Amino acid sequence: MRYLLDQQSYQEMLSIPEHPRDCYVRKQDYCHHLYVDGVKYVVARALYECIKQATAAQDEDALLHLSFHKEDLERLIAEARTNGVDIRTVRNLGDPPPSDEEAMPVARNAYFPPDPTCLAETGLNRTFITEHLLRILYNKGRATGVELRDIICLGYGVIEPILIEMRQTELVDIGGQRGYGDINYEYILTPRGNAFAADAIVKTAYADAAPVPLEDWIKSVKAQSIKTINVTRRSIKIAFSDLVIEESIFNMVGPAVNSGTSMMLFGYPGNGKTSIAERIANLLGDPIFIPKTIEADGAMIKMYDSIVHSLPKEPIPEGTEYDRRWIRIQRPVVIVGGELTLEGLDLIYNDKSKMYEAPFQMKANCGIFLVDDFGRQRVNPFYLLNRWIVPLEKGYDFITTITGQKMQIPFDQLTMFSTNLDPHQIGDDALLRRIKYKFEVVDPTERQWRQIWKIMCRVRKVPYDDRGLDYLVARWFKPENRPFRMCQPRDIIDQMIAIASYNMESVTLNPDLLDAACLTYFPDKEQKQFGAKVKLDM
Repeated sequence: MRYLLDQQSYQEMLSIPEHPRDCYVRKQDYCHHLYVDGVKYVVARALYECIKQATAAQDEDALLHLSFHKEDLERLIAEARTNGVDIRTVRNLGDPPPSDEEAMPVARNAYFPPDPTCLAETGLNRTFITEHLLRILYNKGRATGVELRDIICLGYGVIEPILIEMRQTELVDIGGQRGYGDINYEYILTPRGNAFAADAIVKTAYADAAPVPLEDWIKSVKAQSIKTINVTRRSIKIAFSDLVIEESIFNMVGPAVNSGTSMMLFGYPGNGKTSIAERIANLLGDPIFIPKTIEADGAMIKMYDSIVHSLPKEPIPEGTEYDRRWIRIQRPVVIVGGELTLEGLDLIYNDKSKMYEAPFQMKANCGIFLVDDFGRQRVNPFYLLNRWIVPLEKGYDFITTITGQKMQIPFDQLTMFSTNLDPHQIGDDALLRRIKYKFEVVDPTERQWRQIWKIMCRVRKVPYDDRGLDYLVARWFKPENRPFRMCQPRDIIDQMIAIASYNMESVTLNPDLLDAACLTYFPDKEQKQFGAKVKLDM
């Protein structure tokens, strides 16, 4: 622990209107901590004051906590005096403040898939590459050595011996030349080659970049593991700088990210659970490499998905040698919601292409897998959690081909569940303990809520007016005991903008616009029956 001894730190602590929940013994009782540049300290003068209050109140629970700090502080003071330190001149005791490098660690991914120089280094056999070249030529009609090299994403030196062998066995012939040298020969299929290509297409219609063997991908996941990511309170605060959020959430999210395992964010809707999950992606460090396609015992698995995998802003430097069968992406953030099914967590087979699509959790390796609105899927959440018992506990998963063959794959990802349900409504203790971190995203205070209004007014270019919020709270919140939610400022302002556009007037925080927006935003408290029924349970 770190301790601040000076009066100024005590006065600074007292001047702060709201402290994170972890600055108290419990709830809002006995505040004795202060964050300075993201570093947590015990304020010595506040500690002794809290002990006085707890002693007077005979609060044994509080004294148990506070006395622990007092014993540590007195030990540090004794050690300092033994070393000849004048305590009156010292501001802090305990661990030294972290360096800038410690406070803002930078994740560097040094993994680059080596560029294969021969067939053996590709991990694929000669028959497979031959059939793959036949499929490409069947689709294109004719192609030069340069074009074949670029499509298959292997160096010409790797495929040239196979092309020579295919000419010798009369599978291909030279149909022309578009430049100098063998690499510019134009290859076409012979009648025999057409027959062999038709047989190859029966196995799979895939005719793009050569796949990467499953074993090579597994090695790459270990080399680029999400567990190499390290965040601090300072770095996470910067990543969340555009959100107004209860600061103690940082102290729960940060350790969960560093664990690289699993977390559940629960609480009322509209308080930013999904926003928290999405911003964690900003902390994940350098881009990673994934195969475009994976080969596993003859099965072709499409791995790269342009919908969930984002390319990095900075391209790979010119001249960098690496295996072009791989693609460089930002650490993935795979988000699924109500559409998630048990079938979506296994290989998806395409009868036409004779290929598999990698399941969500496979695409999320080395990144984040977010199950949003958990509990609103068409399958019971208990069954979904039960499906993840082994992956969450062991760090690996199993996928199955249509022939029944099981394959073990890595489960190296920060798995996040965002839900409006109480955790005990989702599973029993045996299931919930597999989710390592569980914390509630609480409602904002009125001060935080007003701060969000100021931010959203600035973003939406609406003049801010305290009188408008005073009216809004008095008219629409206090009479109904309506809770403040993080999403309300954005949503209400957007509705006001739409109404003002319809009325052909400027947007201000005036009572007419506020009332009109709230009338359509908040449902009537009185429950009504309109003759229809909906089944909400599973």
